[in-house]
Amino acid sequence: MNWLRYALRAVKITRRGAWAVFTTHYTRLWFRANGATVGKPFLSNGMPELEMSISGSLTIGSDLQLQNGLHYNMIGRQQKCYFVIARNADITIGDHVGLSGTAIICHERITIGNHVQIGMNCVIYDSDFHDLDYRRRAMIPEDYSHVVTRPVTIGNDVFIGAHSTILKGVTIGDKAIIGAGSVVAKSVPAGEIWAGNPARFIGMAPAPDAPAETAPAVPVIRELNEVG
Repeated sequence: MNWLRYALRAVKITRRGAWAVFTTHYTRLWFRANGATVGKPFLSNGMPELEMSISGSLTIGSDLQLQNGLHYNMIGRQQKCYFVIARNADITIGDHVGLSGTAIICHERITIGNHVQIGMNCVIYDSDFHDLDYRRRAMIPEDYSHVVTRPVTIGNDVFIGAHSTILKGVTIGDKAIIGAGSVVAKSVPAGEIWAGNPARFIGMAPAPDAPAETAPAVPVIRELNEVG
């Protein structure tokens, strides 16, 4: 029955490919209709969600790739990508960026550099959303006037592992690596590996010119697995 398996596989690939073509064009048009600037090429496997205030802005560089929903990058919790942009807030995404089921919730400013990969189910917040004073949270209606927001900046060539949370005020330096499942509450220097909850320093990212047999990738990944 191998022929049946091959036939079903061909149908599945064809169907997903055709859907990806449609969702890419639809998403690009939807983003532009909402005032976003979208570079080319652009790929959206499945449909993301966009909620953007009229005074907000979304700027996307070239070669953004989005993975959304059940049938793409199937590594668990198959949600869509979410872009939520409040009044006067700004999201800027550089060139050659990949997002899988990522939620970016922006109340002030979130900047993502070039050649950034963000794993499945990550979330990026630049706001506390609610006041830390219980008295203001208890008001009816709730008092949001003192809610703290701080910009988030993600540098170039950053890799963020699946299911990580990036909180307000964080800067992640160029070529840094965030281990899967991390909660990043303070800034990460360039070229460092951080992991855990709260995320902490684990080691240095492998040097790009280091020979494969001497690069520290294997022991570092082992330690990341132990932390996670």
